[in-house]
Amino acid sequence: MTVVRRVDHIAIAVAHTDSALKYFSDRLGLAVVHTQVNLEPHVRLTYLDAGNVYIQLVEALDADSDAARFLATQGEGLHHICFAVDDVVGAAAFSGGVSKDSVVLGTGRGRDSAFVPGSPPSGVRIEYTEFRSEEDVDGVSGWLPGDATGR
Repeated sequence: MTVVRRVDHIAIAVAHTDSALKYFSDRLGLAVVHTQVNLEPHVRLTYLDAGNVYIQLVEALDADSDAARFLATQGEGLHHICFAVDDVVGAAAFSGGVSKDSVVLGTGRGRDSAFVPGSPPSGVRIEYTEFRSEEDVDGVSGWLPGDATGR
């Protein structure tokens, strides 16, 4: 059984991170808290603080990558939802109905992560990442500062 501790991030596939930031950062006011480029898969991941969850922008940097194929067939939009769990490999294996040996680990924000293998339920891909109480609960307020104008 998988025990979900929290929603870690909601990932949005984008053609160009800089263009997407004009909306998410400039218009919505979400601050960029982390950016990284992964070589495998070759993507740029940009995390924006949305209070008690991150918005992750996923930009394909290789025309042959899964992210590029997703953009070509689905267009920009929801790519996946990521849940924080205590056991990434166990959760992905259990949710996908496969052995732990067949789970492929990735990384984001310095944490192990893994997608649930197989066809996504309801058309939404699910990813798991490490839950860290001191960072995910104790170290965050759960809301964004601002006044009635949203600033």
